[in-house]
Amino acid sequence: MTAFRPFVLLCLLLGSAASHAADWGLAQLMQALADNPGGRVNFVETRHLAILDQPLESSGELVYRAPARLERHTEKPVRESMVLDGDSLTLTREQRTHTLRLRDSPEAAALIDSIRATLAGDLAALQRTYAVSLAGSEQAWTLSLLPADPLVAQVVLRISIAGSRAEVRQVDILQADGDRSSMRIGPAAR
Repeated sequence: MTAFRPFVLLCLLLGSAASHAADWGLAQLMQALADNPGGRVNFVETRHLAILDQPLESSGELVYRAPARLERHTEKPVRESMVLDGDSLTLTREQRTHTLRLRDSPEAAALIDSIRATLAGDLAALQRTYAVSLAGSEQAWTLSLLPADPLVAQVVLRISIAGSRAEVRQVDILQADGDRSSMRIGPAAR
C-alpha cells in the first residue's frame, strides 16, 4: 500500500500540471499582455528588401506605455524616432518631422495596430483585421495574424509575434511584395 501512495501523488501532480496547461490559451495570453503596463526594451531589426542585395539591420529602443503609446528610437544605422500616440504617427529624422494620421492610411494603420493591439492585449481589435491563432505554451508562444481584410492583404501576408508569458520577444512580418522583416526584442540595457 505504501508503494501505491507515491504513484497516486505523482498522478495528482501530473494531472494538476496538465489542467493548468489546458487552462492557458488565447484569452489568457491577451489578459497577461493587457496587464503589462509597458516599459523599455532594446530591439534589433533585420529587413530583407527585394531591391537590396544585403539585408538592412537597425537597432535601438522601444518604449510602450499602455494602452496606446508606442515609441521606436533607432540609434543605428541612422538616428530617428517614430512615436505612435493614439491616431498620430510622428517620424523625426535629421531634424525633420513628419506626422501622419492613421485614419488617412488604413493599410498602414492595420499593420501598426497589429503590434499595438497585441501589446495592449486587445483581441477584439486584432480580430477586426486578422484571423488570429495561437501556438505553443505560456513560456514559448507564437501568435499568428493572417489578414482577413483584402486591403490589408495587399500589404502584408502574415505577421508572427512570439514571446514568453506577457513579454513579446520577436515580431516577423512577411509583406505581400515578398519583403520581410524580423525584429528581436530584449531587455533594455542598464
